[in-house]
Amino acid sequence: MVQDYRELRSEGVDVVRVAIRANRYRSHTAGLGAGVLQTNLVILPESFALDFMRFCQRNPKPCPLVGVSDTGDPALFTLGRDIDIRTDVPGYNIYRDGRLSETRPDIRDYWTRDMVAFALGCSFTFERALQEAGIPVWHIDNDTTVPMFRSNIDTVPAGPFRGKMVVSMRSIDADAVEAAIEISRRFPLAHGAPVYWGDPARIGIADIGRPDWGDPAPVGAGQVPVFWACGVTPQVALEAAGVPLCITHSPGHMLITDVPEDAESPIIRPSDT
Repeated sequence: MVQDYRELRSEGVDVVRVAIRANRYRSHTAGLGAGVLQTNLVILPESFALDFMRFCQRNPKPCPLVGVSDTGDPALFTLGRDIDIRTDVPGYNIYRDGRLSETRPDIRDYWTRDMVAFALGCSFTFERALQEAGIPVWHIDNDTTVPMFRSNIDTVPAGPFRGKMVVSMRSIDADAVEAAIEISRRFPLAHGAPVYWGDPARIGIADIGRPDWGDPAPVGAGQVPVFWACGVTPQVALEAAGVPLCITHSPGHMLITDVPEDAESPIIRPSDT
């Protein structure tokens, strides 16, 4: 039985995760799992893991690293007591030699003993704080995926990983932009404050109505397009690196953790004993 987005918005993280694991929910996760950290996902062979970790360390705005699995272990126990990285994301992208090959609802058939999973903080986490402050988030209110764009902002390379930063966009009323900046700044594990706001052309975006990922969102009269660093940035770096086989989340389809969204550290206890 397929479960509805609006139904799951009122449920806790355990219910949402069960629905995703059972393939009853395969859409975006914006607005789900209220109060906990959502993360982007990158899975790649151990031989590339150290260079990718360096890439994250050098680019903390688009790649805020919050969790790393043990090699070959699909459990991310530092982010949740019952997380299976092979099944607990609504959609996975499979890349072969740097090219998107397919999108799948789970990756049990692809997981191998040499794989390492990286969890990177996601901007969906601070959106609830924006809404609580009275700042509307259009893609949540309209059940769509946040628009994401390739920018002209360079990342700092590490080994084979390099490329331009991906940014996500939210239209903010001009008189609320300063508040949105200060609110999101409180969530450094979720990209923190925006990297730019104003004319999209200044960061290499030719058409705000045609995102590279996600769905278009309007910029209304009296609104300003505000851009945050985005966790799809590693997918651009993976394309450049040409890794023989790697796996990411499908943009907008995140891992929902057990970590409180306002935690100063992502680490949680793996047991109560």
